Amino acid sequence: MRGLVDRKGEQFAYLIGNVLYTMDDEPSGRLEGETIVDLAGKPVWRVVGDGVYAIRGLETIGYLTEERREDEHRG
Repeated sequence: MRGLVDRKGEQFAYLIGNVLYTMDDEPSGRLEGETIVDLAGKPVWRVVGDGVYAIRGLETIGYLTEERREDEHRG
């Protein structure tokens, strides 16, 4: 599991495998290559390294944390 944190360092989602979940444990999208898409397959964000950015422009959405055990996301 990897957390998805905003620019202030607050986690707002997490990634298990290639599936993105909200903090309410609801699937909200998936990672496809270097793009996060919504459940319908529409590109939402792009991923460069650990950074997550708007599809267009340079707006930083947040960052993916290092891999950690799945039971730690509730911590």
